Amino acid sequence: MADSLPTEFDVVIIGTGLPESILAAACSRIGQRVLHIDSRSYYGGNWASFSFSGLLTWLKEHQQNNDIGEESTVAWQDLIHETEEAICLRKKDETIQHPEAFCYASQDMEDNVEEVGALQKNPSSGVSGTFTEVLDSAGLPEDSQSSYFNSDEMSAKHTQKSDREISLEVTDVEESVEKEKYCGDKTCMHTVSDKDGNKDESKSTVEDNANQPIRNRITYLQIVKEGRRFNIDLVSKLLYSQGLLIDLLIKSDVSRYVEFKNVTRILAFREGKVEQVPCSRADVFNSKELTMVEKRMLMKFLTFCLEYEQHPDEYQAFRQCSFSEYLKTKKLTPNLQHFVLHSIAMTSESSCTTIDGLNAIKNFLQCLGRFGNTPFLFPLYGQGEIPQCFCRMCAVFGGIYCLRHKVQCFVVDKESGQCKAIIDHFGQRINAKYFIVEDSYLSEETCSNVQYKQISRAVLITDQSILKTDSDQQTSILIVPPAEPGACAVRVTELCSSTMTCMKDTYLVHLTCSSSKTAREDLESVVKKLFTPYTETEINKEELTKPRLLWALYFNMRDSSGISRSSYNGLPSNVYVCSGPDCGLGNEHAVKQAETLFQEIFPTEEFCPPPPNPEDIIFDGDDKQPESPGTNNVIVAKLESSEESKNEESPEKHLQN
Repeated sequence: MADSLPTEFDVVIIGTGLPESILAAACSRIGQRVLHIDSRSYYGGNWASFSFSGLLTWLKEHQQNNDIGEESTVAWQDLIHETEEAICLRKKDETIQHPEAFCYASQDMEDNVEEVGALQKNPSSGVSGTFTEVLDSAGLPEDSQSSYFNSDEMSAKHTQKSDREISLEVTDVEESVEKEKYCGDKTCMHTVSDKDGNKDESKSTVEDNANQPIRNRITYLQIVKEGRRFNIDLVSKLLYSQGLLIDLLIKSDVSRYVEFKNVTRILAFREGKVEQVPCSRADVFNSKELTMVEKRMLMKFLTFCLEYEQHPDEYQAFRQCSFSEYLKTKKLTPNLQHFVLHSIAMTSESSCTTIDGLNAIKNFLQCLGRFGNTPFLFPLYGQGEIPQCFCRMCAVFGGIYCLRHKVQCFVVDKESGQCKAIIDHFGQRINAKYFIVEDSYLSEETCSNVQYKQISRAVLITDQSILKTDSDQQTSILIVPPAEPGACAVRVTELCSSTMTCMKDTYLVHLTCSSSKTAREDLESVVKKLFTPYTETEINKEELTKPRLLWALYFNMRDSSGISRSSYNGLPSNVYVCSGPDCGLGNEHAVKQAETLFQEIFPTEEFCPPPPNPEDIIFDGDDKQPESPGTNNVIVAKLESSEESKNEESPEKHLQN
């Protein structure tokens, strides 16, 4: 069906990242005919989340630098008329650089490695322990034929995950703690193993160290077999409870498609130790890390930050100073200055101005208490759920979706300079009024004057929390200050299994900072401060005080935020560019960008208006006309029916207006 799409649309959107998905939902909601396509086989682009085997497939593709779509089956140049010209799009995804993966968990040898719940293998393929066939066993798509979804199929696709997970509570799932042999990976991952090759040392470890806390032995085999328990984000972000994205989710009622969990702790790294930061008034006065004098000083300063704009005399003289210099003038102790700068304002010492720091603290304090004891929420099943939720809304209102669908070029009218159509890899010419494209699809020629920044990312799987407490279900954020002046702080987000992003008895840890070198060079020193590599030789040493590192992935991601439109060469005025993820903690940039572009295209329309009242739905055959523009009675009816399977009660927190 993807090779016989309709030829006329109002809006064509290329890329399924967060800003593009918000725009698709907003355009579809006001009655525009939307075609939303992506050359990748998954939703979200660099905002996506993967199972463990899906991440290994993604890693392998980027290490081999494969094309993100299949080659053209036709000579599309023959479809360009004499009065037209073509703007070619990029054939390869070049937003990910320097990917490196390391396995520290035990890697014994065993055949028949398959994920729990994985699809059955192709009967024609033999069973072996190679990396490629581990990926095959996960049932990942191999064909390159385009996927085509209408509103019914899109709704069904989105509910697959909820069908797979019976409950959002962390249940006592029966897990096999494998101590046997396992099939190691031979192609893409560096491995760290016991030099002596002893395979049974782990069995005697618990006996020899009976006085130590019991720590389950997690093998790489378990991680692979439980791979579908993982939902690993390419970009690490949290949602401010009073932020733009939360407000948009509530206003548009897209919040019905996603559930959230509170971030339970904010941590600080000081003098080589991880400490919990008091957030609320009760936390401040219950804290054992602060003296009584410090508690009073901190409460007084935070109260001032909430209404700092009403006291300009307190900060006007320091507007040009860094926030760290300003804090020194407030007579705060070094301990308090560290907490305020790195764990509340969450800024760096060198780049943050006084006004930016005060704004950050005010925003932090205003978000406290809305949905929990910290300002942050995390979406269950990962950040990749958010773009899919907006895609679902677009599909509900009639948008058409095609994955694995490559676009060859824009077709531009020479006389008017306007883009008229796109040509896909099937040779279809699809006309539209407006075109929205994600930056990574633009060619080198179009982007020759663009100066990109880079984000350094690390994804770790560990066996326990960086700050142990009575509860093993803590979701935490930690800012590690730079070791050298002028360097960037590293943001660490630790997710437990109740966020539905990792298997039981493990934690998923994300590290993020602005790049100065490769991701491994930027982040490995922080990883060594917080974690100990899980090798057989380490287990027999003295009691481990740090969490053990089981698996690690490093990569650099392009940061295309903040690029002005004038930096791109030769773009028609009706082609609009969305950026990829930025380095910030929240999603404010993506929401602002989507709203700004929407208002440029449709200045008289409301951005993502609330859904229609069910009582106002008009069915075919009735005399009255729908009151909400662009609202189709059949589509709205589909929304209600598709929600029946989604509306099961869950103990986790729904966003409600």
